[in-house]
Parts: sequence; structure tokens; C-alpha cells
Amino acid sequence: MKRLLGGAAAAVAAVAMGFASLSWADDPRGAPSILPWGFDLAGRDTAIAPGADFYGYANGTYVKNLVIPPDRARYGEFDALAALSEQRVHALLEHAAHDPNASGDEARIGAYYRAFMDEDRANALGVKPLAPILAQIRAAKTRADLARLMGHANDTFFHGFFGVDVEVDAKDPTRYAVFIGQDGLGLPDRDYYLQPQFADKKAKYQAYVAQMLSLVNWPNAQAEAKAIVDMETQIAQASWSIAEDRDPTKTYNPMTPAQLAAAAPGFDWTSFLGAAGVGRQGRLVVAENTALPKIAKVFAAAPLKDLRAWEAFGVVDSAAPFLSKPFVDAQFAFRSKALSGQPEMRPRWKRAVAAVNQAMGFAVGREYVAAYFPPASKVDALQMIHNIHAAFAERIRRVTWMSDATKQRALQKLAMMTVKIGYPDKWRDYSTLVVSPDNLVGDVARAAAFEWRRRLNHLGKPVDRTEWEMTPQTVNAYYNPTRNEIVFPAAILQPPFFDPNADPAVNYGGIGGVMGHETTHGFDDEGRHFDGSGALAEWWTPEDAAKFEAQTKRLGAQYSAVEPIPGQHIKGDQTMGENIADLGGLLLAVDAYHRSLDGKPAPVLSGLTGDQRVFLGWAQVWRGKIRPDALRQQLVSDPHSPETARVNQVVRNVDAWYSAWRIEPGDPLYLPPDQRVRIW
Repeated sequence: MKRLLGGAAAAVAAVAMGFASLSWADDPRGAPSILPWGFDLAGRDTAIAPGADFYGYANGTYVKNLVIPPDRARYGEFDALAALSEQRVHALLEHAAHDPNASGDEARIGAYYRAFMDEDRANALGVKPLAPILAQIRAAKTRADLARLMGHANDTFFHGFFGVDVEVDAKDPTRYAVFIGQDGLGLPDRDYYLQPQFADKKAKYQAYVAQMLSLVNWPNAQAEAKAIVDMETQIAQASWSIAEDRDPTKTYNPMTPAQLAAAAPGFDWTSFLGAAGVGRQGRLVVAENTALPKIAKVFAAAPLKDLRAWEAFGVVDSAAPFLSKPFVDAQFAFRSKALSGQPEMRPRWKRAVAAVNQAMGFAVGREYVAAYFPPASKVDALQMIHNIHAAFAERIRRVTWMSDATKQRALQKLAMMTVKIGYPDKWRDYSTLVVSPDNLVGDVARAAAFEWRRRLNHLGKPVDRTEWEMTPQTVNAYYNPTRNEIVFPAAILQPPFFDPNADPAVNYGGIGGVMGHETTHGFDDEGRHFDGSGALAEWWTPEDAAKFEAQTKRLGAQYSAVEPIPGQHIKGDQTMGENIADLGGLLLAVDAYHRSLDGKPAPVLSGLTGDQRVFLGWAQVWRGKIRPDALRQQLVSDPHSPETARVNQVVRNVDAWYSAWRIEPGDPLYLPPDQRVRIW
């Protein structure tokens, strides 16, 4: 349900900073600042006209000189700033791991880190840590046995044909509900099974499945690998697309367990739900209601030996990063190198940082905030959000396509939106989590079980509105529709997104655009279906909804016309929410910057006007490079458009951009006023 700013690739930790073209100065926090006033002037390519390619004009020299580190599939501002967070967390973990006086959570994160870094022990153990789990799979004699194992996917290394989660109930955001959805695919998206352009990846996947089964001496590995891929292809054929999954109304289908069993026969739902810990729940919310019966049919028709092999592969694939070198190398060769084009594996310490963040992210975050997040940043950010929301309120009042009744509900929702900055007010309690410095696989399993118990414990209790879904050290942001909240972790409140020493125009183009982006998610094609309390409810008049959808279709057509790779276009329907949020974010950034001036004229810096600097600040945060295979994967599996489109396709719909840069008919990015999409 959460809407993220930069996607998974942007949120994860990255390599050491590589801003070769920047001039840096250190601020009191130890974070870099971009000289002279927050924008990298040397990174531009002034030979490119702004109206021809604004992304290239703003970032061309930087991108030309940028070399993607060999242990990355992509690299840009998100990744580089995440590298700073990664380095800081690394230092915290090293200290925790070697501090004889460490106690509590500090001792736990230190022990987890030591366990991951003990590569010699992992190599010596080989596949032994998985022996008990594989034995359970071999002992599964019935489909009920296998459904029961699949029910433990959240608290062990097992996998399932179906996913189960505990989230806020979209129709009643005061309580939690159990959600059931499609699952079961080992490739990034169903297109990898069904589209000819991915036939080579599918073949490599089958070879990888066989390799992993061979590493655990599973019988008939080659034949079982083919059966597994054939079975997953059937699941892919039955599965909904990402675009279909974006409809919050169609994915809300409450059922009793008995109704689910009747609707999707052939799968032992009683065993599955009982193993997941939700067997006593009388109400479930089913997402892809037409896909689940077809996937259950695949399960019912598959030979038991193939289902056991599928489960064994899933376990080994999940556990591979925590096992010996043959498993680690095999997974890297396929999942990183073959799928994304990443030449080299990330160093072990970086993988260790990611693992500890995954297991005990808020324990790490507490240490991170204490060391690296100044209180002043929170104060400044709140003032910027105040201006962003004031600008949005004005835009809502001015739109001509929305009725007065819907406008009032929209303004009410905006006023009710919760803002979270930096870190949670209440930290998670990890005191019951047992961590051993000499049992990495056990640590990973216990951490997963701990997290699933935490989520199960929500059931039957009021919704905890203080809870965060993203750690403070994460470089990203999100909007949660059922809580009607926007959340900005501490790590994103740094240059180039936010710098207290920089020109305010650049800050508004950077973090201000992010704030506007997340705010707009509350009113995009998904978020608009939720009211101010977070409830899934139709609060728009039918006429207003029709006018809104007409505009979004025009926006989708613009993006769908973009062809980042020959023969492969952006999917306008898949990326719709993020595209709407990008457009809204930039519009609000410009308006909020004007509000911040309090009627005073904007200064001219380095020959650039205030509005020009806002647009440059927006373009700067999206610059980067991506490997071709990673781009292919993004286009089919990511709700975010490629970075070039997040600049060029957005600015051409913003009137202020035309006047700021004197864009005229004949310029390649020029759109006549009547062709510009005007939602907000």
C-alpha cells in the first residue's frame, strides 16, 4: 500500500561516493555541500539546449563522466547518498561488534554483523545450516504438508504460491486485517516468463534453478528445474500485472476462509493459514481474486515431487546470501550479473550492512539518528512542508475541473495528512530477539520470525499510528494511504536533496519536490480512493472522477510514447501514480518556493533566476546511469519511470518551466498549452 519515491534500487545501500565533477564543502554535520550554492554547475552540458533535453542540459557532463561502480547495476544521486548512509552504518556496526561494553540493541546489531562477516565459518558449514529445513521438505508427503510449509514463508526460508500479510484494513483504518495475494514467481515480473524479449533470461533462470538444486544434491536437478520454470510460467499466466494491482478497489475483496477455499479449490487453505498464524481469523482481504483460483489449480495439478523441488529451490535461493561461497557466487552470477548486468559482487561488509538493516533496521536507526541527524534539519523540513501544503491547498481551490464539494473533501484530506520527519517517536523493542555471533542462518530465521510475530500481534489491536515502515538511515520517502501520512527518513534530508547552507530554490527543487511528490500521492490515481481518515471510500463525484481520469490517460499516453530501449516503452499505466506524483511534486515545489520569498524578489545566482534554480534542483536529484539489463528490468517491474523521463516528461507539462527557460514552439520538448496535462 505504501508509495515510495525512488523504488527498491534507490532505497538500498550503495557504493562509496563518486561525485568526481562536484565541488564540496563540509557542513557542521560532516555531510557534503555542493558549491557554490547547492547545484553542480560543472555537471551541466550547456551545449544542449534546455528545450531539447532538459535532463541532458542539467546533468549531461556529470552523466558523461560518471562510471557505474562494478558492484552496482545503477548509480545516481540516491545511490551515492545511500553510500554515505552505508558508510556511517558500517562505522556504527564495527564499533558495536568490537565494543566489550556493548549491551542491549547495540550488542545485538554487533553480534549479527559479526555473524555475517564470519565468512570462514559460512564456508566451513556449507549446506549444513539448511539440512533441517530440507529434511522437512523431503518429509512432505501430501499437498496439505506442502501448503503447511508454504504458510511459514514469513517466519522461515520457505516460499509460497500465495502471500499473506497483516496491514491496516483499507475499509476500516482503525484496525488491522489479514491480506492474501498472489506469489510464487522467482523472476522479477511475469513478463520475464511470457515475453520473447526475456527468453534468454528465462533460460538462464532454469540453469540457475538446476545449479542451486545440484548444490544441495536434490535428485534429478535438471529435470526438476524445467518442471519448476514450467510451473512458474503457468503462475505468471494467471497472475495480475503490476498495473492491475494498482487498483485499490479491485484488490480489496473480503472473504471468510471458507469462501476463499470455495473460490480457490485445490489448495489446503486451512493448513496454509494455520501455519501462517492466522487460522483463527474469520475475515481475510483477498487481492487478486481472479488469479488465486488459477494459481491454486496449478498447485493442485503439479506432481508432488515438483512441488517439493520448487520449495527446496526457494529455500536455497532465499538462504544463499548467508551460506558458503558456492551458493553466494551462484546467486550473484544470476540475480545480479545475468539479470541486472552488475559485473562484480558487493564487498562482504556492504552485504553485512544491508543484512543488519533488514533484520534490525530500527535498532541501527536509533544509533544513526543519535550520531548523524541534527534537530535543526527537522525544523527546517517542517517549514518547507508547511509551504508545500499551503501551495497545494491553493492549487486545489483553483482547479477548474473539480466541483466545490470534492474540493472541500480534498482540502480536508490535505489538512488531516500526518507528517513524519527523521525518525519515529517510539522505537521498536528488539529485546526478545536472540542473536548469536556464530549462527548466521539461525539469526536470519529468528529475525524473520520476530518480525512476523510483531505483525501478527497487531491483529485485534488498534492501529499504531506512530509506526514507521522505513528506517531513518534509508534514502527514500513514502506516502501511506491507509494512514494518510507522508514520511521522510533522516538520511534523505541531506545534499543534494536538502542542505541548510544551500540556496532555498535548490532545496525546494530537491527535497521540496520530494515533499510535493509524496503529498500528491494522496491524490493520485490510487491515493484519491482513500479519504482523510485513510479509509478506502469514494469521496469524489462521478463527474470529477471522470475528468481526473481523462487527464491521467493523457499523461499515461505521453509516457507510453517514450522508448528508453528500442522496442521497449515505458508502461504509462504501470508508472501512472509515480508520474502523477512527479508532476505534482514539481508544481508544488515552484509554488512553495514563491511563497517562501514572502513577496521579495528572488535573487539571481550565477546568472540563473530563482525559478531556473528550482528546476535545476529537481533535475539534479534524478541524475545517474543504469546498465541496460537493469533498465529492461525496471521497465517491466518498477512503478517508477526512468530518471530521464522523471525530468523531461515532467517539465514539459509545467507552464513555469516554459517561461523560466524561454521554451518556444520548435523546441523538441515543447508542448502546446492545450496538450499539457493539468491535473493540479
